Amino acid sequence: MTDPILSLKDAALSLNGNAGRIDILHGITLDVRPKETLALVGPSGSGKSSLLMLMGGLERATSGTISALGRDLTALDEDALARFRRDHMGVVFQSFHLIPTMTALENVATPLELAGDRNAFARAADELANVGLSHRAEHYPAQLSGGEQQRVALARAAAPRPDILLADEPTGNLDETNGAAIMDLLLDLRDQYGSTLVLVTHATDLANRCDRVIRLRDGRIAETPAQDAAE
Repeated sequence: MTDPILSLKDAALSLNGNAGRIDILHGITLDVRPKETLALVGPSGSGKSSLLMLMGGLERATSGTISALGRDLTALDEDALARFRRDHMGVVFQSFHLIPTMTALENVATPLELAGDRNAFARAADELANVGLSHRAEHYPAQLSGGEQQRVALARAAAPRPDILLADEPTGNLDETNGAAIMDLLLDLRDQYGSTLVLVTHATDLANRCDRVIRLRDGRIAETPAQDAAE
């Protein structure tokens, strides 16, 4: 049997807030298979985005272990985690997180340049073409619509050919038409590069296009029938 590309064992997350310690995730045990598309669904506050951040090493588990591609992320320091993400992961956020002072082309090329790719701008141009934005390459984020900004963010995440693509509510800030287009692009990029895709979504139609749906409730994995949809 193929080893999981992502594996969480009894992972928990607690954070300290103004009101004291807040327990966000409790004893999450989950394996994700290579090239699987997994949707994380559930009501607001159930821990979906926090779980995605644990998978990407963007949050530190309070207890338990998290491994990706056989590496124990909980044992890596911040620099090693950053290198691992650079080399193996792409992350797409709901709010795009583009650099406002850079053009679309520069935004996509930046992670490639940081990885030492001498063809960073040529590859970035190819990725913008893949998402239908060659004609917007020299435009800044403020000159782009929300749907176009998310396309740039997708191109940036996909440019390094990540083994794992993580997406947090990638259609959450978009209208229905743009949301459907982003859904199609996400799945196309998954197929093109053979990436494992894990996404947080409230969109029933997007969740239903995934191989598996995991429902969270109160920071725990709930029983999720195969046909269950996002709330």
